[in-house]
Amino acid sequence: MNQVTNHTECSSLNNAKVAIIGAGVAGSTIALRFAELGINTTLIEKGPSLVNGPPICHLHAGGNLYREISDQQCLTLLQQSIDTVKVYPQCVNVRPTVVALPLTDKGEPQDLLPRLEMLRDKYKALVQQNPSNEVLGDPQHYFRLFERADLERIAQRELPKKALCDEDWLVAFAKQVNFDKLKFPLVLVQEYGLSAFRFAAIVSLAIERLPACTLQTNSRVIDISAKENGAGWQVTTAVNNDDRVNTAHYDYVINACGFKSGELDDMLKAKRQRMVEFKAAYVAHWPQCQGLWPEVVFYGDRGTPQGMAQLTPYPDGYFQLHGMTQAITLFEDGLVASCEQSAQPKLPARFIKKIDHHWPEQLVNDRTIGNIAHIAQFIPDFTQAITAAKPLFGAQQIPGDDPDLRAADVSFHESGYARAEIVKASSALAAADAILEDLLESGLVTSALSKRYLNEHYFPVSLQCQADEVTARAEQLAQERNYPIALANIF
Repeated sequence: MNQVTNHTECSSLNNAKVAIIGAGVAGSTIALRFAELGINTTLIEKGPSLVNGPPICHLHAGGNLYREISDQQCLTLLQQSIDTVKVYPQCVNVRPTVVALPLTDKGEPQDLLPRLEMLRDKYKALVQQNPSNEVLGDPQHYFRLFERADLERIAQRELPKKALCDEDWLVAFAKQVNFDKLKFPLVLVQEYGLSAFRFAAIVSLAIERLPACTLQTNSRVIDISAKENGAGWQVTTAVNNDDRVNTAHYDYVINACGFKSGELDDMLKAKRQRMVEFKAAYVAHWPQCQGLWPEVVFYGDRGTPQGMAQLTPYPDGYFQLHGMTQAITLFEDGLVASCEQSAQPKLPARFIKKIDHHWPEQLVNDRTIGNIAHIAQFIPDFTQAITAAKPLFGAQQIPGDDPDLRAADVSFHESGYARAEIVKASSALAAADAILEDLLESGLVTSALSKRYLNEHYFPVSLQCQADEVTARAEQLAQERNYPIALANIF
């Protein structure tokens, strides 16, 4: 009854029509945000299902995976990650991350401390402001340092069946890692995992239950233009593999097309500087793996043979892998920029072929095996792992001209046209909030209720999705996309 009452309360907004083009993390989150408030929303997606883009596996709660980004971006990502956990708790894999510096790295562990301390203090302050912000564990223990002697002691323990304290997460790791390859201390930080399949499951289930949202899958936008009187937009879509076209009028259009955002901009002759980067993560199975594993990140210089190595755990010995080298996760000519003539950066055809069709089997195996070897520099027994699936891959848009940008959300071209330009999944809610504020200022949404909910995240229908139905839908999506169902389950 509470769900129905809350939804009815917010359904008094006026009947402005909003179109969201692209149903990735950003588009789907914006659609949920609006539909939960009763805003008349149409979500248009060229593919058959929601959230099927670049791989996501972290919250990025503080940007601890990126030494190169600014402190302000780290603080922004911390706040955005806390908001994301509160709205999508069923998507979160609650386990910490180990950050280690190899002997080959130019930095020192102590260099990380000022930022970690800054983030811990900010997290403490956020929890003091609102106790519901305590979603990343105890703020006092946002991070902990472990010396080699600590890890050698922990390695002597029996493998725990459950993690009751921080050290329990380190036993399996300490038994396997080659201490002689690392600098000490290591950092254990409360950076959690984010499940792409569970994210897709929640937005799919919730949108099906929200009458204010109309979902159009297998539909591509072939034309968009401003109406002659300047009041709104005319959007023409075509159904995939069909000659049928449909033209509809909307008061507001949101470009959430991800790495193809420039194609929509070009239809409107809207100039925009951006970059696109093609990247891939790999899926490996390590059947001999035992115990509880944290995420493990070995720092390194991006793009060099010693680029960051990253091990993300899932149930039953499955892992998602990143190796930030040109031979593994990064690709030669994989980072491209827009130009004066077009807002759409032009990826080489071989990348578009991978996105739209398939990867050559030999390339999948070669790059996965290369990533396994990259991890095995530090965890020797990981050489037992095998290729488990095709890569998780896609192209990531980066607005502007800074390839290190990680915290981004929205830009506006003209009245009634917004671009959701997130780089990390946790920025999607900030994008939704910024666009909702623009709708209010434009007068398209005028209800007092919308002002009440502008500064709080109102997601009653989404939050009532049950764990068992989320798991069932996530497993279904994993199978449909030919990935192990372990990637859909909570770790």
